[in-house]
Amino acid sequence: MTLLAEQFATDACDRNDVYAAACPCREMLDVLANKWSALAIGLLEDGPLRFGELRRGLQGISPKVLSATLKKLEDAGLVDREVFPEVPPRVQYSLTALGVSAAAPLGMLRDWVDRNVTRH
Repeated sequence: MTLLAEQFATDACDRNDVYAAACPCREMLDVLANKWSALAIGLLEDGPLRFGELRRGLQGISPKVLSATLKKLEDAGLVDREVFPEVPPRVQYSLTALGVSAAAPLGMLRDWVDRNVTRH
């Protein structure tokens, strides 16, 4: 379990007080509220993907931003990164149980945005 995931699971914060400045829930909210995080989690709902597959699915994201996003998701305990002992190394990303639980509300948010934001 990562440090952020451990803090989220064990800190003495009142779980219903995301408005409190010291609540570790804020860190998780910050990760989940990022547009690239929400979109990456959406792509991973259908199963594990490699970096290139994620990059193709997330049109407009740079490799640097995708790497940073995946690292934040992994640190938060939302995504697993599996490295296969091959040459060249193959890396695959998948949702953890916590990531799967976050996927449903994020999916509703993506659907709401799709239905309600005017296209220009």
